[in-house]
Amino acid sequence: MNIAIPKETTDGERRVALVPDMAKRLTGKGITVRLEQGAGEQAGYPDDRYVEVGAEVVSDTASLWGGADVVLKIHMPGESRGTDGGGSRHEVDMLREGAVLVGLLYPLTNGDAVKRMVQRKVTSFSLDQLPRITRAQSMDVLSSMSTVAGYKAVLLAAAAVGKFFPMLVTAAGTIAPSKALVLGAGVAGLQAIATARRLGAVVQAFDVRPAVKEQVESLGAKFLEIETVAEAETAGGYAKELSEEQSRRNREVIHGAAVLADVVITTALIPGRPAPLLIGEETVRDMKPGSVIVDLAAEAGGNCALTKAGEEVTAHGVTILGPINLPSTMPHDASRMYSKNITTFLDLLLEEGNLKLDFEDEITSATCITHEGAIRHEGTRRVIEGGSGS
Repeated sequence: MNIAIPKETTDGERRVALVPDMAKRLTGKGITVRLEQGAGEQAGYPDDRYVEVGAEVVSDTASLWGGADVVLKIHMPGESRGTDGGGSRHEVDMLREGAVLVGLLYPLTNGDAVKRMVQRKVTSFSLDQLPRITRAQSMDVLSSMSTVAGYKAVLLAAAAVGKFFPMLVTAAGTIAPSKALVLGAGVAGLQAIATARRLGAVVQAFDVRPAVKEQVESLGAKFLEIETVAEAETAGGYAKELSEEQSRRNREVIHGAAVLADVVITTALIPGRPAPLLIGEETVRDMKPGSVIVDLAAEAGGNCALTKAGEEVTAHGVTILGPINLPSTMPHDASRMYSKNITTFLDLLLEEGNLKLDFEDEITSATCITHEGAIRHEGTRRVIEGGSGS
């Protein structure tokens, strides 16, 4: 069994899919781990760390991909940078037929790559499709990366706002703590609440799911109450799209809190849909000059009407940050978390060091995108057959 860890080709990506500690766990089972030269360097894991735990370091990109039984990645494969001197080539095309690929593939928006995998008869698993069940928690890459994003979002806000977060008693007088508002109390939101509280801010939080109130309050934040919204979450625990009337009422509540806040962190996402609009331009206009919005939904269109993904915007005296791929800005620990999740998932696919795919298993079935020249994942198949998957 050969497992390959290629260098990520996505611009700005500094994480690696497997860290040395997890590589050691695999080599200890008699599995061959092959790492593309320099794959872990930007995350603080040099090649020699992998060699120490029995992994091989490979400089030939095509050889790495072509000799792999399983490839562990973070992002969907793309164009190789040709580090082996062979020029640019799509990574999927370098895989042998029947190879297995595991990563955060986001197949609903990467239709062209999915089609390539079908043509190469690649068996692919996408961890963004993990079911929200107890048994899958240790494999939940999205939650791990959301933890990183929620933490880093508060640090960005603290650096951008012109105020202290904590209350300070100084010779020059007492300085009041900053007021933070967190929109969305999923994993990223809860981590943002906890981080803002640790820094000393007074925190309020809003979520359409009343069930999260207890979690919010356990972290020392105030939960913004609103009339209970029926069916505000899916059976899997995710927020779902609301009616226009419900959304309007939510925006009114958010407006009242946002105009009093120094910092607003937005984290609201709906799987497979554009991010819900929570902060309109009229709210930004009424916010305090010098206040800051950090929009973690920027890549999905943004929770704020004025957000621009990957940019910093100043409007009506308010700074609006639209960061993308925040986990990559903390690559060392983000890689450790990702590596632990993906290795645990890999355990599901292996039996005594060999692949054994059980499609009767709920996790295996839900995450499998392509297999034996066909698209197994129903949602992906619908999108691609509808012509909107690329």
